[in-house]
Amino acid sequence: MLSALDLARRIEAGELTPRAVIELCAQAVAAREEEIGAFSAIDLAAARQVAERSGLARAPLRGLPVGIKDIFETAELPTAYGSPIYAGHQPKTDAATVMLVKRAGGIVLGKTVTTEFASLEPAGTRNPHNLAHTPGGSSSGSAAAVAAGMLPLALGSQTGGSVIRPAAFCGVVGFKPSYRLLPTVGMKCFSWSLDTVGLFAASVADAAFAAGTLTGRELRLDGRQPAAPVIVRPKLEDEASPSMQNAVERATHAAEKAGAKIKEIELPPIFGEAARAHRVIQGYEAFRALAFEYDDHRDRLGATLRQQLDEAATFDVNAYDDARRTARRARRALIELLADGEVILQPSAPGAAPHGLASTGTPTFNRLWTLMGTPCVNVPGFVDPAGMPLGVQIIARFGRDRFALAAAAFLEQAMAHAGDV
Repeated sequence: MLSALDLARRIEAGELTPRAVIELCAQAVAAREEEIGAFSAIDLAAARQVAERSGLARAPLRGLPVGIKDIFETAELPTAYGSPIYAGHQPKTDAATVMLVKRAGGIVLGKTVTTEFASLEPAGTRNPHNLAHTPGGSSSGSAAAVAAGMLPLALGSQTGGSVIRPAAFCGVVGFKPSYRLLPTVGMKCFSWSLDTVGLFAASVADAAFAAGTLTGRELRLDGRQPAAPVIVRPKLEDEASPSMQNAVERATHAAEKAGAKIKEIELPPIFGEAARAHRVIQGYEAFRALAFEYDDHRDRLGATLRQQLDEAATFDVNAYDDARRTARRARRALIELLADGEVILQPSAPGAAPHGLASTGTPTFNRLWTLMGTPCVNVPGFVDPAGMPLGVQIIARFGRDRFALAAAAFLEQAMAHAGDV
């Protein structure tokens, strides 16, 4: 994989040029894109041209190439939202976060494959670690492209588990920031209460560098050994596979050995209620956000999304308001449960990427935290008996994004020193 931070430092030192980094990506694209299918559109010629601009190497992102999930509007590349309804659609403007990338000196290399409207409908991208397995979704192409070394950075989004899960399946770092830390203006809406812009990178430091650059916040890690956090470990649900349960145990042991304090808890019932409320909130809003597509082009929607929206049509406003009240109670309970200096450790997914491309997996361990609006970081480093990546996630309180990243970096280093990577 390509380290964004390492490439940026080498460009800053004059050892590399932005154009040279584009060529590194182009080589990986030529070698692997045909079999993986991570991109819905790519323009290497345009990227090469932008890379020659004067002063780009001094910009905050140093001219690094970035992949843009194809639910973000782009004025220079088609935006189909993963749907045949919008085949060849060419927006007139860039989404707000795409402009943040450009203003920071990032180069848009291409659009990465998304599932249909960022839903559960698979899109055909394959997992770089084993082409017979899904890369996860909905940010399928972004996770796969970073894993295959075709990009150092990529944008994604999460409404259920669409950043953390594919990051885990592909063995990369996925960062879902606090809700609204990055703007969703110009991004196809699925659920306005849940949609969250996220990032994919090779390491936690790379993700922190990119997130800090795009948001203007002090998120970048300083390279020193992060302080040991208190790690809160909820009781594992039965949905976690034996391999995933073992991965969580190994991560816990590595963190404790490195100096972290471990605190075992059982999540109060309100969090189970909130996880179930997510389905109602997401469905109610999706049925309205995709009203045009459902009412006027229902026959062109994928079977999975049609079924999802058919069910969502049955959710009335009372059920929606009840679900929102449940979410508010759970957010208040989380403030009482998780103190400053504490993070939660959970699986990023029930297990490794499922075999086949008929499903992108399930957001079992993601829905609750998306609803809570909390920062989450997938930390890769384990594999199952078949050699497929397993990831664990660090979760912090809302707005504690730098602390979440620092705790994830601590765990990343602890796992490496323990010989688990």
